[in-house]
Amino acid sequence: MNTRLSVLGFAHAHVSTYCSRWVGMDDVRLVAGWDHDTARGEKSCADFGMEFVADSDSLMRRDDVDAVVIGAETSMHADLAVAAAEAGKQIVVQKPMALTLEEADRIIEAVEEHHVPFTLAWQMRLDPQNLEIKRVIDADILGRIFMVRRRHGLATHLWPNFDQSWYVKSEYNHGMFADDAAHPIDFLHWLFGMPDSVTAEIDTLLNPNIPDDNGIAIFRYPDGMFAEVVCSFTFSAGENTTEIVGEKGVLIQNYGDGPSSVAPRPKNAIGLKWYLNEMGDWSYSDIPSPQSQGERIAGLARPLVEFVRGERPPICTAREGRDSLRMVLGCYESSATGSRIVLKQ
Repeated sequence: MNTRLSVLGFAHAHVSTYCSRWVGMDDVRLVAGWDHDTARGEKSCADFGMEFVADSDSLMRRDDVDAVVIGAETSMHADLAVAAAEAGKQIVVQKPMALTLEEADRIIEAVEEHHVPFTLAWQMRLDPQNLEIKRVIDADILGRIFMVRRRHGLATHLWPNFDQSWYVKSEYNHGMFADDAAHPIDFLHWLFGMPDSVTAEIDTLLNPNIPDDNGIAIFRYPDGMFAEVVCSFTFSAGENTTEIVGEKGVLIQNYGDGPSSVAPRPKNAIGLKWYLNEMGDWSYSDIPSPQSQGERIAGLARPLVEFVRGERPPICTAREGRDSLRMVLGCYESSATGSRIVLKQ
């Protein structure tokens, strides 16, 4: 039986990447789409063979829709998710969950009150190399972890006309750090749980019309571990993305984000490896590094269908999503106040 999906908003580009995979799956049917931006919605629906519906409420009440995929501007996530829960639909929300904790709480309350399946679409939680990193950590191969560094970037703030996009409008988005540094921050949450505190600096260095082009956050964990996120959106090429320092050795991941995926790399370059003190040598993963960030994002399409079918648990629950959002907002609070922010409540 076909899994019947509809899309609520095409603002987040990841959603179109999922749709490009879903249209080629024999067991998935893209039913209809809505967008408050009619031109964008009509074009996207035409591209993927979907019916465009001008009213989101009527789309959510349709009997031929199993689940809705919310890809509208982040400020609209809460209203759309609450309405979908009230309509009894399964819900997939493109990251980040919301702009505020109050909005996240509204989503949690609606999902739990109406008992509807819910997941956030965090691509980094299902990236094959990241799953291997988690296996290495959980298996205690590196021993106690002392320090983690995740370098994450995009070149968005170098793109022409990006200052005209919805990402820079405060009524839709908190800023690019909130939108995309959220990826590595949730990555830390997934790997290590909720930290005790964060100290951060976020600033706009290139174009004053495009906020948050560079930022650094340092999270401290209950056992003392340091976890650093270094995020730049003026970043056009790179290699190293993840470093983990443990008592038994070191893990290194290269080519783990957009700029490092597309930059030239040595032939047969290794994407993931770890060095163990006892062995005095490197172990190499045979999991290949994707050739583009789009390849990584597209890899989420099938797991999302499996979630809707009840074949796998949520990629990220609503309550987990709230905690990741708390980590992101703590970075902004620390940067604005110059203070260490306590995260655990």
